[in-house]
Amino acid sequence: MAQKIVTIYTDDLTGEETQEAATHTLVVDGVGYEIDLGPDSYDQLLEAIAPFTKAGRRIKAGRIKTAPKASGGRTDTAAIRAWAKEKGYDINDRGRVPAEIREAYDKAN
Repeated sequence: MAQKIVTIYTDDLTGEETQEAATHTLVVDGVGYEIDLGPDSYDQLLEAIAPFTKAGRRIKAGRIKTAPKASGGRTDTAAIRAWAKEKGYDINDRGRVPAEIREAYDKAN
C-alpha cells in the first residue's frame, strides 16, 4: 500500500493556504510568539512595527526569554502543548499557542 503525505502551509493571519509561509518569532515583554505568515502578511507585520523598531534599541538574542527550542531552532510547541494538556489547559492541536499558556509553561520550567 502506498502512502502520500501532504503538508499544507497556512498563513495564520489570513487563513489562506500558501507554499511561501514561513515561521516568524516575536518577543514582547519577554514573551515569545510564533506566527506563520506568507510574504504579504509578513510585509504587513514589518510595516506595522517599523516605527517601534526604528525607535528602539537592538539587544543580544541571549537576553531574550522565549519558549524552548526544538532541533533546527524552531520553538518546540509540541512540548508546550503536551505540558498544557497534562496540566488541564484547553489547547488546540494546531495554530498559535496562547500567550498565557506559554507564560505558564515558562514559569513552570
